[in-house]
Amino acid sequence: MSDRILIIDDEEHIRRMMRLTLEPAGYEVGEASDGEEGLRLYADGSTWNAVVLDQRMPGIDGLETLHRLKKLNPDAPVVMATAYASIELAVDAMKLGATDFVRKPMTPKVLRNAVAAALAKTIVEIHPAQPEPLIQTITMNGFTILDDEESPVLDAQQRRFIVVSPEGERHEVVVQIELEPIEYVERMTGHRLPPESSFWTAAALRLLSDFLWNERVVPSTRRLVLSNLDPDKLPNAARWQTEEMTTK
Repeated sequence: MSDRILIIDDEEHIRRMMRLTLEPAGYEVGEASDGEEGLRLYADGSTWNAVVLDQRMPGIDGLETLHRLKKLNPDAPVVMATAYASIELAVDAMKLGATDFVRKPMTPKVLRNAVAAALAKTIVEIHPAQPEPLIQTITMNGFTILDDEESPVLDAQQRRFIVVSPEGERHEVVVQIELEPIEYVERMTGHRLPPESSFWTAAALRLLSDFLWNERVVPSTRRLVLSNLDPDKLPNAARWQTEEMTTK
């Protein structure tokens, strides 16, 4: 029996493109033009294997629809799709239980891979105690980032991650943390966050996530360099310093 996929998107041509992509791959496809219709069609979820859900829609948006879908079926595999994404939005979606987060416009291959991965995997773990959301695994455009807990980090200024491609191939990627952003945080906040701080682990994860989101490929050199910091992250840096001091 074919897996049944429910597409919830307010743009008819997008729904048609997704249907034409998924049906030849062997899926049975249903469509809804907004969140309310999608929730009605989804019912208790027993007849659907996965959902592809748009973020920006009239009425209730994608995150609220996701929240309600998860109330109906906590195990529902849901792929979020949007042209107006940010890493923060992806993290919010994954905190609510999204399985993957894909960027519009997407290629047929990206969509098929994301749906196949959503049907095959479990929901990611999150660690809400962190001052800023830091996820055990994060999936974007079908690529999954894993913390490489088994491999030693060469020094305090490097973070090592494993990126699993949509095809299941594992790639080791190292993020090098330069001294410039560390010194910048110290100058601007009056506090030094040493390179071994978990703040820089989160920053390294964000850099890698940004790359996979924008480029949709694994870095060709398997290395990235964190050489600057968004000034908007300075309040988080100061708060992270306070949190780490109080937990020691």
